[in-house]
Amino acid sequence: MVTMDHQHAEAFPPEVIERLKTYVYRLIDPRNGESFYVGKGKGNRVFAHIRGEQGIEGDDLDNKMKRIRQIRLAGFEVAHVIHRHGMDDATAFEVESALMDAYPGLTNEAGGVGGNEFGAMHAMEIIREYAAEPARFRHNAVLISVNRSALSESSLYEATRYAWKISPAKAKKAEVILATVQGVIKGAFIADDWLEATAANFPGRQDVPGRYGFVGREAPEQIQKMYVGKRVPDEFRKRGAANPIKYASVTK
Repeated sequence: MVTMDHQHAEAFPPEVIERLKTYVYRLIDPRNGESFYVGKGKGNRVFAHIRGEQGIEGDDLDNKMKRIRQIRLAGFEVAHVIHRHGMDDATAFEVESALMDAYPGLTNEAGGVGGNEFGAMHAMEIIREYAAEPARFRHNAVLISVNRSALSESSLYEATRYAWKISPAKAKKAEVILATVQGVIKGAFIADDWLEATAANFPGRQDVPGRYGFVGREAPEQIQKMYVGKRVPDEFRKRGAANPIKYASVTK
């Protein structure tokens, strides 16, 4: 059933869905006008968050759902903005990622596709990235793309080592861990061990089931000079790739 008034809608009519195709949207808190979530979808995806909030209890609520519940308990309804529509999926991913850059502090658990590699940068950052010499891999390496926002909260080592969806068997074959920020290698580390991402293994951290982190140290200066400040080669930076983990293997 479609219900609409002049203030909000709970679903799109079928004839509207047909013309919308893939779209990108924002969820807005009407109490202060703050955007708190950016997403892409088809059909009635933009309204599914509110329906999903109903019936979820306690700790099962993520930050987005908690915000929606707070808005409803205050007697308001979430405001929606459709930013772009009529797109294919590849274009929608780019628009979604750009909006995530434009609205810091969102409740999205994952960053936009390509956001770490092709996201917002100052002009001088663009010059440094693309003018940098590409790295030549002389070691089996794991490349980890680190979000710049994580660096404002911790050191590069702490931001790099926890917690990733990664094959521990493949990770343990790596001779060096390279931390990359928007396509440039910023740090090189040696992992002494890869462990499950739990508070027991990493005191002060929260458990993240199914993910791993490493315990290690900065790589020796000789290895640092080989990689730090170099650009990640283009073959490792395919647009649209969402996985922050990449592997470089060398034949010895």
